[in-house]
Amino acid sequence: MTAFARPDRNLPRNLLARVADDTLWLIALLHVVLAASLVVALFFVAEADAQEAECGGSNVLTALAKTDPTKFATLEAEAAAVPNGKGIFWKIEKDGIAASWLLGTMHVTDPRVLALPAEAPAAFAAASTVIVESDEIVDEKKSAAAILMRPDLTMFPDNKTIADFLKPSDREQLEAGLKARGIPLTLVARMKPWMIASFVALPACEISRKATGASFLDKKIAEDAVSQGKTLKGLETLIEQLAAMDSLPTELHLRALIETLALGKTIDDVFATMTDLYLSGDTGMIMPMMRSVSDKGTAEDFGYADFEQRIIVDRNKTMATRAEPILKDGGAFMAVGALHLPGKEGLVELLRAQGFTVTRAN
Repeated sequence: MTAFARPDRNLPRNLLARVADDTLWLIALLHVVLAASLVVALFFVAEADAQEAECGGSNVLTALAKTDPTKFATLEAEAAAVPNGKGIFWKIEKDGIAASWLLGTMHVTDPRVLALPAEAPAAFAAASTVIVESDEIVDEKKSAAAILMRPDLTMFPDNKTIADFLKPSDREQLEAGLKARGIPLTLVARMKPWMIASFVALPACEISRKATGASFLDKKIAEDAVSQGKTLKGLETLIEQLAAMDSLPTELHLRALIETLALGKTIDDVFATMTDLYLSGDTGMIMPMMRSVSDKGTAEDFGYADFEQRIIVDRNKTMATRAEPILKDGGAFMAVGALHLPGKEGLVELLRAQGFTVTRAN
C-alpha cells in the first residue's frame, strides 16, 4: 500500500497556519462531525464524566479590536464584502405560494442557540413541512447503525492504524494530546483522523451536554417537527455527509488532527467567538475570524480549496437542488448550517437563482 505523505514539522509557519485553518473548518461543520461522534460515542462516551462542564473561551475579536485595531478593521471590511453575510433567518417567497423560511443553524447544544431568533418560533409553528440537512438525526441508534454499516468511511482498512501514517514525533504529540483529553490512542487508532479530530475539536461543555442526552439545534428542530406532526424531510443522508469528508486526502486530515491538538485552548476561544458571531447574526465574519487566529501567508494550500469546494460549495448545490421542489409547495421551515447561507455560492443566492425572493427576516 502506498504511504500517504506525512506532516512535516519543518513546514513554514504560514503553511501551518493554513493547516490550522483546515482544522477550524472542522469546528464549523459540526453537523458532519456530530454524526461521526455518534460512532465515537459507542466506544467511550459512556465512560465520560457526564457532569455539566463549564464552557470556557473568550472572544478573540474583542481582544483583537483592542490590541490590533487595524487588523480588526480589515476583518470587518472582509466580512462586510461577503454577500448575505448578515442574518441567520430568511424569508423565502414566490408568487402564488405560501412563504417558507430559512434558518441558519449552529450544530450545538448551547441553550442560547437553541432559543432561536425571535421571529423563528412563529414561522416554525405555521410551517407544515420542516427541512433539515438529514432527517436521520432524529434516531441516534438508527443513525449509528447506518454509519457502522459503512466502516470504510470511518475506519482504516486492512488492519492499518493511524500510527502507520505518522512520524514518531507526530505520534508522540498525537498520543499526548489525546491522553490530555482522556482518550487512549489505542482506543481510536483504527479510526480515520478526521473522525478523531471531529471529537477533540468539541469543547468540554458540548461533550458533557451531549453525554447527558441534550440535542443540538438541528436535531431539536427535527424532533419538534415529528412531535408536532409536521412532515420532516432531509436534504442529505448521513452517509453522504461522511463520504464527503472521507473523499478528502488523508494527509489533509492528519495535519488537521495534529493541528487541532496543537491549538489547545485556542479551540475554546474560537468556539466561543463563533457562537457570539452566530448569535449576533454576523455569519460573514465567521471565516475571516477563523483565518485571523493565525497569520496566513501565501503558501500552497495543500487541499484547502478542495475542502471548501467539497464540504461547502458542492453540498450547497445539492441542498438547493433537493430543496427546490419542497419549497415550491410553500409553507416550509428549512434549517441548515449557517455557513451554507452566505457567499456568492451560498444557499441564499442559489435559491434566488431558482426564482425565489429571499429576504432577511431578522
